[in-house]
Amino acid sequence: MTLDDILEEMKKAQNICILAHENPDGDAIGSSLGLYDILSKMGKNVEVLMKNVPETYTFLPGVHNIKEEPTIEKFDLAIVVDCPDLKRVNSGLIQYFETAKVKVEFDHHMNNSMFADYNIVNHVSPACCQILVTSFDYLEVELSKEAMTCFLTGIITDTGGFKNSGIGEETFEIAGRALNQGINLPSIYKASLLTITKSRFEAQKLAMDRMEFLAEGRISFTYITKEDIKNLNLKDGDHEGIVEIGRNIQNVEVSIFLREEEKGYKISLRSNESVNVAEVCMLFGGGGHIRAAGANTTMPLEEAKHALVRAIEKRLK
Repeated sequence: MTLDDILEEMKKAQNICILAHENPDGDAIGSSLGLYDILSKMGKNVEVLMKNVPETYTFLPGVHNIKEEPTIEKFDLAIVVDCPDLKRVNSGLIQYFETAKVKVEFDHHMNNSMFADYNIVNHVSPACCQILVTSFDYLEVELSKEAMTCFLTGIITDTGGFKNSGIGEETFEIAGRALNQGINLPSIYKASLLTITKSRFEAQKLAMDRMEFLAEGRISFTYITKEDIKNLNLKDGDHEGIVEIGRNIQNVEVSIFLREEEKGYKISLRSNESVNVAEVCMLFGGGGHIRAAGANTTMPLEEAKHALVRAIEKRLK
């Protein structure tokens, strides 16, 4: 089960679908669209299946090709990117992975369940997009300017603009290579990380007004409810960045953000130096990375808050 085997499967397949995790972020979308570009240029019939794509990423090449439902029923090859477990793929789309003749995944999460026929998983890579760049470099598949724009976007967003832990020389080599291809790195940074809609600003403002500091200021906590989402007319992705606000405050080690969904809350955790938040999220059935992780809970707000704070306090140094 090598990269060479995967390339052979790509060459043999005609109908290919690409899937990612629910509530896709820049890395999931960048990985999907970069792959779309590569496979389309190989002459394949490719469908990127994804729901709830944030407006933030409308600048990406090929974004108009994303579909919420496929046009064919069964695929020769299905590829899942940036997703540690099939349960996290958008509901209603998992079946297209399960019924495909061949299944492949590319991922960088710690708790990956290795659910495909071919699993390319690198836990220490800062972004799934980086795994894809290095994989296709190894396979000597040329990456177009469009593909590299998508992959660089995923790297920029998943590293928080090159500031998160796990970044190495390889990450900056990819960024330098993209610059040499004429890709405007500052414009990608601005579009994906700095420019926000008014509704997203209002969501961040509300979350900051509610923010609490616990454990002698080492934990920050905030939340938004379904009612907030309705009142502010929040769109997909408007909650992105809220959890980072708490982490950026002096002396805060862990930032907690809870977003109410139809059933319970989505947990987002970020840490700075000492707490493995993936370990914390695993207690709630989730997971992720050492410094960025998530989970879901059906606990009421206050109960979830106290449970998370207790688990984090035990790990504070």
